[in-house]
Amino acid sequence: MTEAEAQPESNDQVKQSVPAYSWYALSILVIVYVLNFVDRNIISILAEDIKADLGLRDDQIGFLYGTAFGVFYALFGIPLGKLADSWHRIRLMTAGLAIWSAFTALSGFAKNFTMLSVARIGVGVGEATASPSAYSLISDWFPKKMRATALAIYSSGLYIGGGISLLIGGAIVENWNEAFPTDAPLGLVGWQAAFIIVGLPGLLLACLVFTLREPLRGESEGIIAPPSKDPFRGFLRELMAVIPPFTLYGAAQAGTRGLLFNLLGAFVIGGAAYGMALATGSYQQWGAIGIGYYAIFSWATTLKRRDAPTFKLIWGTPAFLTTILGYGMVAFMSYAASFWAAPYAIRILDQAPSVAGWWIGGPGAAGGFLGVILGGWMADKLRARNPAGRLIVVAFGLVAAAPFLAIMFTTQNVPLFYLCAFLQSLFASSALGAAAATTQDLVLPRMRGTATATFFLSTTLVGLALGPYMAGQVSTMTGSLSTGGLSLLIAVPIGVTLLLIAYRTVPEAERTVLERAKSAGEAE
Repeated sequence: MTEAEAQPESNDQVKQSVPAYSWYALSILVIVYVLNFVDRNIISILAEDIKADLGLRDDQIGFLYGTAFGVFYALFGIPLGKLADSWHRIRLMTAGLAIWSAFTALSGFAKNFTMLSVARIGVGVGEATASPSAYSLISDWFPKKMRATALAIYSSGLYIGGGISLLIGGAIVENWNEAFPTDAPLGLVGWQAAFIIVGLPGLLLACLVFTLREPLRGESEGIIAPPSKDPFRGFLRELMAVIPPFTLYGAAQAGTRGLLFNLLGAFVIGGAAYGMALATGSYQQWGAIGIGYYAIFSWATTLKRRDAPTFKLIWGTPAFLTTILGYGMVAFMSYAASFWAAPYAIRILDQAPSVAGWWIGGPGAAGGFLGVILGGWMADKLRARNPAGRLIVVAFGLVAAAPFLAIMFTTQNVPLFYLCAFLQSLFASSALGAAAATTQDLVLPRMRGTATATFFLSTTLVGLALGPYMAGQVSTMTGSLSTGGLSLLIAVPIGVTLLLIAYRTVPEAERTVLERAKSAGEAE
């Protein structure tokens, strides 16, 4: 079928109600995302046991949760986002689910910090397939007017999974250690058994995901994009552009000037990372951050040469950048708060892991679910009245969560702590659907996977890779986890400033998407 023939049918579909299959497929994606965050976040409730068993510090625990996972999640998200834009998204998600589930299970066999770091890197690479594929699929299954709601429903898996991970992890650790105080199967302790038990179900879920039908790309808006003739060429090109030292080859294709510019960027970023490593004594943290930021710099500069329209609508659009960085500040606080809540309850409030898992995980999952759903619904309502209305919800999620985070990490009152953990999750989660939908509206359909990968750069290299680590580093330096938690509030003034800029620039950027893409060389 030609694009001209497909256009009327697609426009009619936009006007009709969403098919039942779209809701079914969305429900499967939510389950995938739930498991995504179970596997990612279970280390929070296991942190105290891992720390004691392997002799680790708070900054190392923050590195395992955030940086080791987040940097490689971000880096591989770029080529995998490109693959989601050109290949079969269902197959990509199936493969990724199997990979990250296997590495989660392998985490249970780690005997030291290095082995656990490698396993966390594998989880990050596998999970990098999920959201670029899911965001693109959802944008084809649902029309623009419902996109924030649909993405918010998908994103609810983040909070459900994060909560379930604490419930499951706390219960497994206590029950396993109680049942096997000595002579445990395979010599495993509770935290190792927890990793294995939550990792294996993903291999079965991958079989169900494989049965989903791939929708036509651009179907919801009547802009049917033809299948790519060579989908893996773009993936390999992006991989070479983002993985050092192959980045030098990509830079050299732009000539001597391009290579020198790339080397200058490597020198500046490497020098800054080395300076931070000297200041903090955390060489693995800032080495990984330096690699990540240099890789993103290399990728962005080569993208400008290879796909000028995509570069223009993403890296060349202040509205897009301030939106993702503004939300990055929400992620900076929320990732760290959700991770360090369980260690705070166990260490400072003397709560048992199963109790902490129950009262943080259950209400946290409920708060996150309600927040992301209500936030997405409100974002769509405000968007109907104001082109930049969704950004009001993003800013609300940042500002409203801050007071409860402050109380969480200072109170000695156990019920108050659990209440504030719930409210912090409720308000912070409201921002996600609004931010995600805004990024999708600022690019063309063929660019959505790449836009999603770029969006997740802010949630990982800014939020996940820096927030949990910074709280852990401050805790290590001061001997106070409370001080570590309070240090996260620096994100509020930075985020508000960025979102104010986005609020003023998004309407014009969205209105001129096609015009600016064409001016950068987009085909008619």
